[in-house]
Amino acid sequence: MTSNPEEIRTERLVLRRVGPGDLRAAIAVLSDPETSHHDQSGKPSAAETADLLARWRAHWVHEGVGYWAVVLPETGEVIGFGGLHHHELDGERTLNLSYRLRPRHRGRGYAPEMARAAVEWARRERPHRPVVIITDPGDKPSQRVAEKLGFAHVGAGVTAEGPVLVHRRQGVVAMTA
Repeated sequence: MTSNPEEIRTERLVLRRVGPGDLRAAIAVLSDPETSHHDQSGKPSAAETADLLARWRAHWVHEGVGYWAVVLPETGEVIGFGGLHHHELDGERTLNLSYRLRPRHRGRGYAPEMARAAVEWARRERPHRPVVIITDPGDKPSQRVAEKLGFAHVGAGVTAEGPVLVHRRQGVVAMTA
């Protein structure tokens, strides 16, 4: 696998690098209040979503990591977005895993399937950067996904968005955000 994969296929999903054609899907996913019910920053406008999509695309070019569109291969429907971005945690350079899936696709195991593919890609292609999962304290579904992936709650902190919980692969030292 290359360090900048155009797409990753799992058993039920295709993760493909985001492109300019994903704007409509990104607006639909990110503007749905149920998609980000734990995110208190509010839903982004269409212009803010377009800017975010452009930044995700630029991350791949400039940083070698980024977000994928999460697609159902049988229909081509984009059910969400997820991937990795650089994050500094107590002076350590890490990769933070995050994702947003459409609410109607929750509870089907898509989040752990997407997340597992991203974590495995990072393990192979960026082994010097540990993956962390940073969640809102009330985001129990994301915490369950972290546990399914073998991550454990190792610390807490406060970011510009508010309090967070930090999850790392089991057996690593505790950190704060």
